[in-house]
Amino acid sequence: MNILFIGDIVGASGRAAVKKHLPALKQRYDIDFVIANGENAAHGKGITPRIYQELITSGIDCITLGNHAYSKSEILPIKDQADRLVFPVNLLPVSEMSQTKVFRVKNKSIAVTNLMTQVFMENVSQSPFDVMDQILGSVKADIHVIDLHGEATSEKIAFAYQYKNDLGAVFGTHTHVQTADERIIDGCAFISDAGMTGPYESIIGRDIEEVLMRITQKKATKYTIAESDAVFCAVFVRFDENHRADCIERIQIRP
Repeated sequence: MNILFIGDIVGASGRAAVKKHLPALKQRYDIDFVIANGENAAHGKGITPRIYQELITSGIDCITLGNHAYSKSEILPIKDQADRLVFPVNLLPVSEMSQTKVFRVKNKSIAVTNLMTQVFMENVSQSPFDVMDQILGSVKADIHVIDLHGEATSEKIAFAYQYKNDLGAVFGTHTHVQTADERIIDGCAFISDAGMTGPYESIIGRDIEEVLMRITQKKATKYTIAESDAVFCAVFVRFDENHRADCIERIQIRP
């Protein structure tokens, strides 16, 4: 089983990068299942029904979110139809959308869970460790994949070590900076942050001058997305016949 996880897709240039690079990567790595974080896909915050469908049409099988999951209210009315959209389990407001989703791929079951970390994060209802214990007791699957959305690398690494025997992969997201610590921990693939698929000449996707103005002049600014071509960041993981990771490769394609 071969899985590709695409790091936080940011804005129009990020979506364009997916369309440009995903077909060739799926062929090169013989990909069976594609997961992408789409919480910044709509102009940098949230996701809309149109963009959800655009990403699915581009070849993504499952879309996870994060702290901006509810930034675009128009996604809520189609939650029942958006069966490939995975909301964070422990992000307030917790609702019926906040749950693991299980997909059938090549006669195997892949459970995808979106969890928020706690350190430096807001509106988190419960520790990801406590939530993971609950999920493992109720959700059965051949391979369990986690999008662990948060700031602190130490918290993400600790989570991976805690659940290395139960999970197939833990992909960190949120910081938009790809980390060079991809590894396999006793059969569990891990990276602290998969990186960003979005404007390369930017400050984590945002307009450079706007961010500098906010920092140096303390001026209120908008959330303007940079207009440069995108970097494409992703992680490839291969699972053996025992559903354990035996290969992980970090991917970064710069414009």
